[in-house]
Amino acid sequence: MKATVRHGLSEGVVAYEEKPREQWLFDYPAQVALTCSQIWWTTEVGIAFARLEEGYESAMKDYYKKQVSQLKTLITMLIGQLSQGDRQKIMTICTTDVHARDVVAKMIAQKVDSAQAFLWLSQLRHRWGDDAKHCFANICDAQFLYSYEYLGNPLLGNPTGVWLGPSNGPPGSGPLSLASRPQSCRERA
Repeated sequence: MKATVRHGLSEGVVAYEEKPREQWLFDYPAQVALTCSQIWWTTEVGIAFARLEEGYESAMKDYYKKQVSQLKTLITMLIGQLSQGDRQKIMTICTTDVHARDVVAKMIAQKVDSAQAFLWLSQLRHRWGDDAKHCFANICDAQFLYSYEYLGNPLLGNPTGVWLGPSNGPPGSGPLSLASRPQSCRERA
């Protein structure tokens, strides 16, 4: 499973620029689309910082406008017909995109003009290492190798009807197990 997620990330990162994002995200599972979106957020903010250093004073504001446009597109998609999985994927990407937009807005408001500013460095920043062919998560001066663990969706039952989620004991005994769910949720599983 880890190899599958890693392979998906390696393909998704490269393919991100090949078509509009609102089409691209349907080509990949939610975890890959979300992580690649976060990688590209880090990359695009880095590009905006580089452009600021080159003297292009509105670089971060231009990127902010792109973020707002991307969010509007995703919101419009949510109004339309989507499968349950695609709707969940887009809602999750919207959530992280709102946070990303807010971070950029705060950097603009505080006139942050360097990628070395604490406001930027204190964010969880995903990046793809082309040489290592790995995803890394950075925050402040720490760097962690992405573990490629399948995250799934703990709020959805799997095809066997068993509730998915963390468990500290035998199957069916965890806080998200079928037995511990309210009757209305057990009926849906």
